[in-house]
Amino acid sequence: MKQQDLFTPIPLEKFDLLTREEAIAFAKLQQQLNESIIKDNERLRSLYEELKQKSFLVEEQFINIKNKLFGRSSEKESKSEGQTDSLNTSDKKKDKKQKIQLPSLRYPNAPLIERHVELEILPQCSCCGAQMHDSGMTEDSEFLTVVPAQFMVVQQRRHKYSCGKCYSNIKTAPAPPTIKSGSSYSDEMKIDVALSKYGDLIPIERYSSIAGRAGLSDLPPQSLIESTHHLADFTKGAYGRLEAEALAALVLNADETTHRMLEGDKKANWYLWGFSTPKTSYFEIHDTRSGDVASDLLKKSKCEFLVSDVFSGYGKAVKDTNEFRRENKLPPIKNVYCNAHARRKFKEAQDGFPDEAQYFIDKYKEIYRLEDEIKEKSLGEVLILREQMAPVFENMKTRAIGNIAGYSSKSSIGKAMSYFLKNYVGFTLFLKNPGLPIDNNSQERLLRSPVVGRKTWYGTHSRRGAETAAILFSLVGSCKLNKINPREYFKNLVQDLHQGKEPYTPKEYKNL
Repeated sequence: MKQQDLFTPIPLEKFDLLTREEAIAFAKLQQQLNESIIKDNERLRSLYEELKQKSFLVEEQFINIKNKLFGRSSEKESKSEGQTDSLNTSDKKKDKKQKIQLPSLRYPNAPLIERHVELEILPQCSCCGAQMHDSGMTEDSEFLTVVPAQFMVVQQRRHKYSCGKCYSNIKTAPAPPTIKSGSSYSDEMKIDVALSKYGDLIPIERYSSIAGRAGLSDLPPQSLIESTHHLADFTKGAYGRLEAEALAALVLNADETTHRMLEGDKKANWYLWGFSTPKTSYFEIHDTRSGDVASDLLKKSKCEFLVSDVFSGYGKAVKDTNEFRRENKLPPIKNVYCNAHARRKFKEAQDGFPDEAQYFIDKYKEIYRLEDEIKEKSLGEVLILREQMAPVFENMKTRAIGNIAGYSSKSSIGKAMSYFLKNYVGFTLFLKNPGLPIDNNSQERLLRSPVVGRKTWYGTHSRRGAETAAILFSLVGSCKLNKINPREYFKNLVQDLHQGKEPYTPKEYKNL
């Protein structure tokens, strides 16, 4: 019997006409066909499940991308109805609205100008018609005003002195010291241009346009950019002292961000590496994201705790540095990982897995609520509060271990739990050391200005421009950490450097 005949219905009476061998052959072919159909069904079912899982993951990724593009930038959740902030307990009532202070009281450092408003023609009394006189009383009010920036040309005349006796010698008054001799811009203008860019994040082209509207048309942006290089070169000594401050710290925060090199180098993608302490911000610019950058700095440092995200470059840097320190009998470095990153992973999984992700988000709320109470506490009180966080972390760990097998390793919740468990030691290291931060948010805030800046001026056009960015962002960032006005700091620093004094960092300036 041929195989294709199997698909033609055979009348029951025909089976009596088959020989024994034909009947056995028919049964075998029928069995093979059934097995083939079963295998095809299993393969199609498996393919269906795989496509279903991929479709789910693609949909989840789409939700995450949509949230990143169009969602709220803040990670804070809106409070649901009836939900209250535990920090604002019932016994803490809202303070009554304070009376708004006068501008002179709110801004005591602003110059105060007194303006008298008088009548040129004395009025007549509406009762008797007699001429009125100034009583000496006034009705006072205050308001803020502004004097727009003024650009002026200074014509400097250095006097020459001659001998009235022999008439054979002439001496000229020396030129006042400047950042760059022969420059068309004063030191004050160089500082203003540089801090407008690296402090206020105003592109140089826009600064030139602003000057044009103030009456200084055709101010060349390229020469203004050059003036920022001159200021960076002049203050490089203070930048070097920032590096020394960072190297001397036992706890060091680290993070990096991309930096676009528009021209002037073969590599277009450079990186701005940031290292900081509570009072020092230090940036380096490199054409690589290799962990060797961090290794070179850590090998020179006294750092014992590196606070960062879970980037393999920092793991490699700590590993290489610890090998170097082991050979030199120095204390090793421990990785302290950022809990904000772990929390962010669960936030990203919230749309696809709301119930499971919400558990971890709520636990992190408890942890950060306790962390908020630590401000201005003694070391003993800090340890007590952080001891209360330990069981919360343990509960999160137990939950993740018990549930992770129930989710795909490629799903967002699976990745979030795996990320949390693999780096659990680094996430909880701060619990037993009051000098360690819970996350790396302080360093990320310092990177905000370079990140916003690159969106407005796109990048730099030379290696020198990249180095200028690292120097000025470092000094301006350190001023912000020490709550110092950068314009005041640079003004005094430049003046003191002209007088031959040693450079100083914003931290040192505050302690002068």
